[in-house]
Amino acid sequence: MKPESIVLTVAGMCFGVLLGWVLATMNDSRIASAPAAAAAPQQAPSAGNERAPAQLDEGEVQALTTILTNDPNNAGAAAQLAETYFRAEKMEEAIKWYREALRLDPKNINASTQLGMALFVTQGAEAALEQFEKSLRLDPKHARTLLSKGIVLWQGKNDLAGAEAVWRKVIEVAPDSAEAGLAKQGLQGLTGRQGGAAPSEGQ
Repeated sequence: MKPESIVLTVAGMCFGVLLGWVLATMNDSRIASAPAAAAAPQQAPSAGNERAPAQLDEGEVQALTTILTNDPNNAGAAAQLAETYFRAEKMEEAIKWYREALRLDPKNINASTQLGMALFVTQGAEAALEQFEKSLRLDPKHARTLLSKGIVLWQGKNDLAGAEAVWRKVIEVAPDSAEAGLAKQGLQGLTGRQGGAAPSEGQ
């Protein structure tokens, strides 16, 4: 299921759907065996209904653990194992393996950003934002990081202006990306502007 097809109900959105925004963009080539269809929610729940997390894929965990036992320096397998736990919302285990992936491959910006989202769940907004800054030092225009930062500013800091600014930057730097589509939906929820399009100069 493509991210663009996810139906988001911004008003009354539960945190599980916020995670779904990020899960929907987990298409990095280094974790290609983690299909987006399994990661993305089929639709946003109505207000008051919690989205059940995906079931942990024990077979995938076992397979990746075996790879890492035989090849402890396999950064891709460590990142993929972290993604497996993240999709099942097993955040403590996800954090452990994101950190290991980054130890092995410090430039893995997607792992860094997903670590930030896992830290948001477990430790709060400040820890997440600190991690996002590490990601943005690797690439100031990284769309997934900017999208995630906006989510945390919105939900963790109640900084609507900050979230709006970051999401507009997503649209500016990656206008045709899935992240831009999700940022537009977020902007529509925040501002009521159709499509979340930024106003032109002078408006």
